Amino acid sequence: MGAEADRSIEAAADILAGVTGIAVLTGAGVSAESGVPTFRGAGGFWKGRSAMDLATPQAFRRDPEGVWEFYRFRIAGLAEVVPNAGHRALADLEDLFERFWLITQNVDGLHRAAGSRNVIELHGSLQEAHCQSCSYRCSSRDLPAQPVPICPQCGGQLRPTVVWFGESLPGPALADSEEAIRQCDVMIVVGTSGVVEPAASFARWARSRGARIVEINLESTPISEVADISLFGPAGVTLPRLVHRIRRGRT
Repeated sequence: MGAEADRSIEAAADILAGVTGIAVLTGAGVSAESGVPTFRGAGGFWKGRSAMDLATPQAFRRDPEGVWEFYRFRIAGLAEVVPNAGHRALADLEDLFERFWLITQNVDGLHRAAGSRNVIELHGSLQEAHCQSCSYRCSSRDLPAQPVPICPQCGGQLRPTVVWFGESLPGPALADSEEAIRQCDVMIVVGTSGVVEPAASFARWARSRGARIVEINLESTPISEVADISLFGPAGVTLPRLVHRIRRGRT
């Protein structure tokens, strides 16, 4: 990184200086640096089927075994990846502020694995499954071995605890996200294009309430239009440098 990047880091650290409430919104760009595939867009195919078509309630009703095969593949793949420097830097950032919320669109569980505590999983988590008929939940590591896992309590079908296309976001996660936006002094947006709603509107909403916006992305996005400053580069490089600068400013 050159002098311009250094100045941008300094400017972002100045925005964060003296504030108490930070909300962070993360997207697929953060986990892509760990090798987590997004399965979105033109390349999002699995065994000749569109991954986006598999991630729907209708697909699960038609072919629960096929959908579970896809999700077992994804769950197994997560065992091969670890949090990257960007995830770890966000866990460190949480310790530097009195109030901190990490809202993520990712379902891989890597923020928690990195040590982040106040994580709001807006789209659910591949690390968990639940019964469609009762309140039973279990870790994905403890799934029954059947092609379509069956609930041990009621005999209903288990499904991944993720939000599929066409489904509403979980009420508690959405309420927690809205509370974070209402209370934050600064919102940091990392690794998300700002296209998928409602998360795409979070930065604009926070800005309308007086929060300042720091963007960290590989390139300009719709978020850039409302950001006080945009840092362009990999999250795994930019976030550790930002955390280091904040710490240095407090010594």
